[in-house]
Amino acid sequence: MNRETVVITGANRGLGLGLTRAYLEDGWRVIALNRSSSPELESLRNDSLEIHCCDLTDDSHLERFAGSLNGQVIDLLINNAGRMAKDGSVNAGESVQGFGYFNRELWRDVFDINVFTAMSLSELLADAIARSARGRIVTISSMLGSMALNSSGGLYAYRATKAGVNAIMKSMSIDLSGRGIIAIAQHPGWVQTDMGGQGADIDIATSVNGMKAVFDGLRPEDSGKFLSWDGSEMPW
Repeated sequence: MNRETVVITGANRGLGLGLTRAYLEDGWRVIALNRSSSPELESLRNDSLEIHCCDLTDDSHLERFAGSLNGQVIDLLINNAGRMAKDGSVNAGESVQGFGYFNRELWRDVFDINVFTAMSLSELLADAIARSARGRIVTISSMLGSMALNSSGGLYAYRATKAGVNAIMKSMSIDLSGRGIIAIAQHPGWVQTDMGGQGADIDIATSVNGMKAVFDGLRPEDSGKFLSWDGSEMPW
């Protein structure tokens, strides 16, 4: 019996590393796609884990990765890689997040990984995902992309990327339905990661376990939804 295969971007730390560990423990074959590896990711390396390092914002690199799959089946793609600002920190910038500090180049950096990489990789792997009996594309979004939940303003670049992700996943759910692919946007919760900070609501294990249950239980009628880590539906 063939094992199910998941591709996880940004698997070298945080939520991506947690998801990698969880799927390995569940017997899946995991393909980790990152800009670079990490000691924590390397410690998980075994026959079930493949680690590919490339520039996730370079489409030629992504194309080479997709070509290397050579007819394989991908059951689940998790577009997890993302950033709040260019250096990955929450406070990297008034020049990215605050009104009156717009910087086109810095905004492009955030959109490049948060939105463009998710779109590019989803297109490149669509054939491999369609070969699965239950192909799924999940892109990690955020409640900060919700219009209805925005009561504090600010965080312009990050909010815009996550609203953009929600839009492309909704369209994918429609455009890929005929190929049997389920596509959703996923809010992981406010998680204690480098991005979320240690004052966040939940730890990585809680978020990962909840999200994995959501991903593993996805049905065709869930396609196009914006779901939270606990399975509840998020407002747009």
